[in-house]
Amino acid sequence: MADLKTTYLGLNLKNPLVAGASPFAHHLDLVKQLEDNGVSAIVMYSLFEEEITHESLRLDYFLNKGTESQPEAQTYLVEPPEILSFADRYIAQLQRIKEAVEIPVIASLNGTSIGGWIKLAQQLQAAGADALELNIYSMVIDPQLTCDQVEKSYINLIEEVCKSINLPVAVKLSPYLTALPHFLARAYKAGAEGFVLFNRFMQPDFDIQSLDIIRKAPLSSSADLSLPARWIAIASAQLKADFALSGGVHTAEDMVRGVMAGANVTYVVSEFLQHGIGAAATMLQNFNDWMDRNGYDSVKQMRGVLRYDKVPNATVYERANYISSLKSFDEKVL
Repeated sequence: MADLKTTYLGLNLKNPLVAGASPFAHHLDLVKQLEDNGVSAIVMYSLFEEEITHESLRLDYFLNKGTESQPEAQTYLVEPPEILSFADRYIAQLQRIKEAVEIPVIASLNGTSIGGWIKLAQQLQAAGADALELNIYSMVIDPQLTCDQVEKSYINLIEEVCKSINLPVAVKLSPYLTALPHFLARAYKAGAEGFVLFNRFMQPDFDIQSLDIIRKAPLSSSADLSLPARWIAIASAQLKADFALSGGVHTAEDMVRGVMAGANVTYVVSEFLQHGIGAAATMLQNFNDWMDRNGYDSVKQMRGVLRYDKVPNATVYERANYISSLKSFDEKVL
């Protein structure tokens, strides 16, 4: 029996299988099932900046509409009952999950402006979160906004949040940054202890009959694993940060690939949505069996064996290998 234990963001985990951010965390019974089937930690669904901003503006409009229409209006209105905000409900759910399970729970904030994120991060810490995942993706459509300005705002956010709390912070990133290793180094210096590579996005589709835009959130497949694994193999050789591989983990072999690339943990969501939470127990058993068959005594021994600085020919991770592959027409590539 191999030793499956790993560490991530200072947390001692029983194995590398983590339930990524998903709707599962809305339901305590499903969270308990995840724990019962062996996942070592759970990431809560994200609390979105847009939700909080929209809710605040909407609430202000309805509470204040008409209050100046007549002299006695402000004293005539009955005091409204307590209204729970998105943030209040999120914090309450975090507390319920912490009471229901023993595995670590990682809270998730999705936004790019400092604003109330510091206060929210502090509230999540007080509510019992074991770590914080900061999802900083934004859709930049302003042609006057430079990449340097965008990245600087991200770094400022990371630095301010990390300074405001004692929780370990992981930054969840898009693969679309121009110079990813440089940004990772800056974010690590700003206080991030780990990185989640990569974010998966809801993509618009076009209905050419109704002339409408349809929102889609396609599930991943094992074919999506190559992109995050490649960058973790490169980045984990350059930084002492922790890495979570997100996107494309569906089998025990996918978990092995992620760990060998240098990941501390592998996030799984789509596999559970497609085949049920029970898939977790199967993946872990197969993962252990694979390690036994291939002579690995522990996850620690296996981690990073295919890292950029450990493989004989590191050009396999670079563009030069792409060119040689096109010239060779190797059936392994095709």
